[in-house]
Amino acid sequence: MALFQPFALEQFLSENEEGVGYNFSESGVHPLTVGELLSIAGRSSDDLCALSLDYPEVRGPLALRERIAALYDAAGADNVLVTVGASEANQLVTSTLLEPGDEVVCFRPTYQQLSGNAVNAGITVRWVDLVEAEGWRVDLEQLEAMTSPRTKVIAVVNPNNPTGGVLSSDERAAIVGAAERTGAWIVADEVYRGTERASGAETPSFWGTTERVIAVNSMSKAYGLPGLRLGWLIADPATLEALWRRHEYATITASAVGNALAEMALETGVRKALLDRARKLVRTGFDILLGSLPRDLFSVVPPQASAMSFVAYNLDVGSGEFASRLVRDLDTLVLPGACFGREHHFRFSSALPEPYLREGLSRLTALAHDLKTA
Repeated sequence: MALFQPFALEQFLSENEEGVGYNFSESGVHPLTVGELLSIAGRSSDDLCALSLDYPEVRGPLALRERIAALYDAAGADNVLVTVGASEANQLVTSTLLEPGDEVVCFRPTYQQLSGNAVNAGITVRWVDLVEAEGWRVDLEQLEAMTSPRTKVIAVVNPNNPTGGVLSSDERAAIVGAAERTGAWIVADEVYRGTERASGAETPSFWGTTERVIAVNSMSKAYGLPGLRLGWLIADPATLEALWRRHEYATITASAVGNALAEMALETGVRKALLDRARKLVRTGFDILLGSLPRDLFSVVPPQASAMSFVAYNLDVGSGEFASRLVRDLDTLVLPGACFGREHHFRFSSALPEPYLREGLSRLTALAHDLKTA
C-alpha cells in the first residue's frame, strides 16, 4: 500500500462528530432546511417535485454556471466548472497542476486539504507562517524566502480557516508579486467570502489579479447549505478543460438536486438574503463567544470573517487531549489546533442559535476550570 498522510482534521471529525450533543467543530453558519431556502426564494416544493433526477450536465447546468460567473469580474460560463463541494475542486487542482519536482507554498495555520493532497502526490510543501501576535498577518519575508522557480502553486485560503483573517491589500499584492515572479499559480480557496464580521464589504476574489489564478468556492460556508455538496472552480478556458477531464474521472457530475437548489440560492435577491443571514449569525455569535470566555484562560484574535474563531487557551494540556476530554466528558466537540499545526488552540464555530451556543460555551468553560484546578 502506498504511503499516505491522513487528513487529520477530517479524521478527527469522522471519529467524533456522530451523535455528539453540542457540535462546534463545523466551519459554516448554521445550516438551512430545504423549506427555509424555498421560503427565502419564494418557491414551493412543487418546483423540486418536478425536477428530473437524470444526470445533469457534467460541467454544471448553464443557468447555474452563469449565476456563478456573475460573481466574478470578467468571467463567463466557460470559466466555471461545478464540482462536488470545494473538496473535489481542490483535489482536481492537485491532480491537474502538480507533478513530481514541483513545490507548493501554503500558509499556516490553514485548512490542510490541498497541502495534504500535494504531500500524498509526492509534492514538496513549503510553509509560510501567519503571525498571531500581529493579528495573523502573513510573514512576508518568509513568503519571499519560500517561493522559487520550483514553486508551481501558491495556495491561499482567504478569508482564512481557522483564524477568520482576511488578507490586506499589501499581503494580496505580495502574493500576486510572488506568483508573477516565479510563474506560479495562485489557487484561492474563497469559501468564506460573504461572512465578513468586521466589514460590510465582501472580501475581493483573487480572480483577475494576475493571469494564473484558480478561484474555488462552494455553497457550504457562507450560504449555510453544506448538504448540497456543491462547489465550483473559476479558471481560464484551457485550464478548465483539463480540470473538466479529471472531473469526469472523479465524480462525473454534481447532483441534480444540488444544482437546482444552488441555482435558486444564487439568484441575486436570494443570495443577498442568505449572506445577510450569515453575517448576522457571525456577528452575534462572536459577541456571545467573546463575552463568555474567561479571559484568564482564553484569548482570541477577533476574526474579520468566517463563522469560527481560533481560540488560544492557557492550560497545561495538548489540544488533542483538551478536545477529547471535552467530547468524552461533556458531549461537546471542538477541533484541536493540532489539526492545523498549532498547539494550545482550538477552532470553535459560533454562528449558531444562541441557546445552543451558550450551553456549549458553559460546558467548555467548565472543563477549562476543572483542568486549571486539577
